[in-house]
Amino acid sequence: MSLPETFPSRPDTTWLSVVGARPQFVKLAPVCRAIERHNQKGNTPFIQHRIIHTGQHYDRDIAEVLFEQLAIPQPDHNLGVGSSSHGVQIARMLQRMEPLLREVPINWVVVYGDTNSTLAGALLAARLKIPLAHVEAGCRSEDPSMPEEQNRVVADHLSQLLLVPSHSALKNLRREGIGTEDDPRKRRTIFAGDVMYDSLLQHQAVAEKQTARHLRQLELEKKAYYLLTLHRAENTNNRQRLVSILKTVTSLDLPVVFPVHPRTRHALAAGGISLNGRIRQIPPLGFLEMISMEKNAKAILTDSGGVQKEAFYLRVPCITLRDKTEWPETVECGANRVVGADPQAILQAVKENRTADWNDATPYGEGNSAETIVSELVASIKF
Repeated sequence: MSLPETFPSRPDTTWLSVVGARPQFVKLAPVCRAIERHNQKGNTPFIQHRIIHTGQHYDRDIAEVLFEQLAIPQPDHNLGVGSSSHGVQIARMLQRMEPLLREVPINWVVVYGDTNSTLAGALLAARLKIPLAHVEAGCRSEDPSMPEEQNRVVADHLSQLLLVPSHSALKNLRREGIGTEDDPRKRRTIFAGDVMYDSLLQHQAVAEKQTARHLRQLELEKKAYYLLTLHRAENTNNRQRLVSILKTVTSLDLPVVFPVHPRTRHALAAGGISLNGRIRQIPPLGFLEMISMEKNAKAILTDSGGVQKEAFYLRVPCITLRDKTEWPETVECGANRVVGADPQAILQAVKENRTADWNDATPYGEGNSAETIVSELVASIKF
C-alpha cells in the first residue's frame, strides 16, 4: 500500500473524522452537512474537514453505496484494512493511520460510535496528544464481554469532548466520574442528541418514494412482513444461538425479509446453516432502502443498535435479539423488547408488539444534533 497523499495547508481549524463501518457513515453524513453550512455562512473559524475511512466495512453494498446515497464527500484516505481478527484489524488501522495524524496540526479527531475504527482513532489521538471528541458517547449495554462495549468505554475515557445522544448516556458518564466536578481532566460532556435521527429525518422522504418499487420487487405488501437483521458477534459466532433465532423466525405468520450481512453470510456458510421457510434472504440494503423496509414492516427483529433506534423513530415495533441493549429508553417506553435468542420470548414479543402504542417520547433530541456537535467542537477548540 502506497503512502497516502499529504493534507493540504492548514486552514483555520482542521478536523479529522475516523469512520469505517455502516453506522458510522450514517452518523457522519449530517455532521458533514452541518460543517458545510457553517463554512458557507462565513462563520469563524473555517473548518477543514478530512475523512479517514479505515476500510473496516469494505463491501460495496455496505460502504460505497452509503457514501453515494448520503452524499458524503469521498474519504480523503481509505486505509483498506479489510476483515480479520480484532487484533490484526486494529493493528493495521493504527499502523496506516498514524502517519496521517502526524502530517499537520489537527485540532480535533472525531470518532463515532463503538467499532474497532472508533477504538483505533481514539488510541492514536490520545497517544499523539490530539484533542479527541466522541460522537455517541456514554452508551452502555453493561456487558463488558461485547467488543462494542469495550470500544465505547475506552473511547469515552480518552476523549476531551463527549457528545452524548441521551440523558441515560449522560448519567452513565457521571457514574464513571467523567464530566463531574471531581473529574481531574475536566472533560466536557454535552447532550447533543442522536445524530442518526438527523440522518433519518433528512432522508426519509426520499426513501419513501422508493417504497412501492422495493415492495413490488419482493412481492410484499405494506405491514405484511417482518424485517430481520443479524450481525453481532454474540449471535453470529454462536451456531446454536444463530440456529435458534432462525428456526424461530421461520415459524412466524408472515414472510421474513433478511438482508444478510457479510459476517452473517460467512457464519451461515461455515456452520452449514440453510435458510428456508418464510425467510427471504436478500443482499445488504442501502440506507434509503433500509429505511423504507423498516418503516413498512409489521415488526423488526434485530441485534443492531442503530436499527433499534430507527424502529423507534419510525414507530415500528422492535424485538431485540440480544440479552441487553445500550438504548434503554426504547425499552422503557414500550417500543422495544429485549428477548435474546429464546424462542418463546421471541414469539411472545412479536405477538405483544403488534401495534405501536408508545407515547411520543423524544429521548434523543429533536433532529438537530449535528448542528450542536459542530457548535460544541468550535467552542471547545484549543489553538
